[in-house]
Amino acid sequence: MTDQTILQTYNSWIAIDIVKDSNVVAVETIAGKKSTFRVVNSHIGHDRLMAVIHDLPQPCRICFEPTGDYHRTLGFRLISEGFDVCLVSSVAAARYRDAMFNSWDKNDPKDAHVLLQLLKQGLVQKYVDPLVAGNLDLQEISKTYYHLTLARTRLHHSIHTHYLPLYFPEMGKWLCSTRADWWLAYMMRFPCPSAITKLSLAEFCIEASPIIGRKVNKEAKLVELYETAKTSIGLPISADSNACITFKMQLQRYQEFNAQRMQLETMASKVMATMPEYAILKSVPGIGPVIALTILAEAGDLRRFDHHRQFLKYCGLDLAKSQSGNMRGKERLSKRGNARLRLALWIATTIAIRMRENTFRDKYARYIKSDPMDADRRRKALTAVTAKMARVIYGLVKSNELYKSKFEALPSGSTSL
Repeated sequence: MTDQTILQTYNSWIAIDIVKDSNVVAVETIAGKKSTFRVVNSHIGHDRLMAVIHDLPQPCRICFEPTGDYHRTLGFRLISEGFDVCLVSSVAAARYRDAMFNSWDKNDPKDAHVLLQLLKQGLVQKYVDPLVAGNLDLQEISKTYYHLTLARTRLHHSIHTHYLPLYFPEMGKWLCSTRADWWLAYMMRFPCPSAITKLSLAEFCIEASPIIGRKVNKEAKLVELYETAKTSIGLPISADSNACITFKMQLQRYQEFNAQRMQLETMASKVMATMPEYAILKSVPGIGPVIALTILAEAGDLRRFDHHRQFLKYCGLDLAKSQSGNMRGKERLSKRGNARLRLALWIATTIAIRMRENTFRDKYARYIKSDPMDADRRRKALTAVTAKMARVIYGLVKSNELYKSKFEALPSGSTSL
């Protein structure tokens, strides 16, 4: 859309510089009237802003630069009032401010006028409100799951590197999964070797048998655990000491994290059960419930992208390079898109290339065929397959089809293994 077309389409332009407590608003009408004022982030302030915008010559277009989550409530209010709302890239605003004022100096009124100029030139992006689009619940479940995972991982490392080396080093080899509930229950009951050695082998087997759950050759497992406690090099502390109590507090936090994770996974399954996109994503190799949740929460409706290149750019999987004169830079990922969405696709790719009989594994094998031991080539191959994963997901959702696995054709008369 050209500048002249934009001037003919709208009669008013409003740019809002989002701040935590108050917002700076820059207004310009088609008649050339300009004004700048500050609006408090409150119900009264928003009502005042709505009244000002309604009094302007219509139609009008509004833009703001996303700042944390402070723009979300105002953006929802503007969309509910029926206004055309869009976003301005933070990078574009910074570059344009440097070029416009030939200085790195910045302040809120200046930023608002920079946004206004970008809005008038049409250098804006479409704003999609999660609540209006209907994926707010998925986004909040996904983000909560993400932060819960970060906290659990930090606690996991703390147990591995601090508590176990001090009190029970030999038990670290069995903490190989974050879903080892039996291990947590066992350590809550026997946090240190002295809690085990004060019992006889028979008494220990009676108490520990229901805790460790179903195991192959459980009796041998119980004997091994008992012998491990007898020969442990951990510090000789008692189970009722303050040091041991703090260890059990961390183990209890770990159990709470696991319970909350299961609750979030159940919530996500109920929300996504009726979504046809969920069944499509689950059919793609490497994509499970958690990765599907992240893709649906971060990408929203993939049908809103007119071409797969737009989706790749949204993910930050588009290629970019720097070129000047005789210098030719290497093409590399721009990484200007959604980082969590790009991470989810990368993880799905690493899983898919380890599976059998799918096109992602074939593409990866062809890419590294010339030098399979070259780490740089394997990284480039993963990047290329991740971009393919994004294209496949976009195409399947756009056409509303399930992924069709590729199977090798068996020779005539052979028996399938």
